[in-house]
Amino acid sequence: MKVLVTGSTGLVGSALVPFLASGGHEVVRLVRGRLKPGVVEVPWDPQAGTIEAAKLEGLDAVVHLAGERITGRWTAAKKARIRSSRVQGTRLLAEALAGLKQPPKTLVCASAIGYYGNRGDEVLREDSPSGAGFLAEVCREWEAAARPAAEKGIRVVQLRIGVVLSPAGGALARMLTPFKLGLGGRIGNGKQYMSWIAIEDLTGAIHHALTNESLRGPVNAVAPRSVTNLEFTKTLGRVLGRPTLFPLPAFAARLAFGEMADELLLASTRVEPTKLVSSGYRFRAPELEGALRHLLGKS
Repeated sequence: MKVLVTGSTGLVGSALVPFLASGGHEVVRLVRGRLKPGVVEVPWDPQAGTIEAAKLEGLDAVVHLAGERITGRWTAAKKARIRSSRVQGTRLLAEALAGLKQPPKTLVCASAIGYYGNRGDEVLREDSPSGAGFLAEVCREWEAAARPAAEKGIRVVQLRIGVVLSPAGGALARMLTPFKLGLGGRIGNGKQYMSWIAIEDLTGAIHHALTNESLRGPVNAVAPRSVTNLEFTKTLGRVLGRPTLFPLPAFAARLAFGEMADELLLASTRVEPTKLVSSGYRFRAPELEGALRHLLGKS
């Protein structure tokens, strides 16, 4: 397949591009800024609303991962970038694809489990309603922005991605230093559920979505078993052989991170990958301890 990838230099894109290339697929990158010599790239500027649509002809599929990082204190400007980078970028891409003479058959578009909001111990599947809060609102608009592609007849899959585990970046990479120093601990009361996925399963799930024509609409990209923050903390400490005696109280998390603390660190989202499992995807890392040991070389 000839696959266009946005967000190719991010945590997921950096793993996906070589994964697709090693499988014999031709990868084209949709990029901002100057094009690199020797790399197949197409320029776009989501903020300015520009894209060289003519260079998108002949694609078999598109994987759209681009978006502002959600970590960091949520100032008004940061929240605006989080929203616009996802909503405006997705709409621009979807409209460009819909206007092609030969549109691709498939668009796999990132979304997030933030769609469900803070839901305690409720089990959440793809047909569960959206929740409340900033991230839920952004996810609803993000998914709706892909509608022009779906209306054109492109098969659109929206992967609601959980916490991505990779030592190369993201949440796990930020945890490693304090945990290795024996300074790790639960966040808040530790009862909030974390729905996670190992990076190798996320790239596998994206490939599965590209090739499995039965999948369309929202698809939860999480491991089969969510864990509480306390269980995650104890498991990571066990894998690293370090104690986990230094909790981060909820008030301290809010003081340090503001609104982000309530929506990311303290929120409970217990998600199941119903569509992935029923469509035949086999997880490489279905259990947390095995996933961490593999990712961190602690087998």
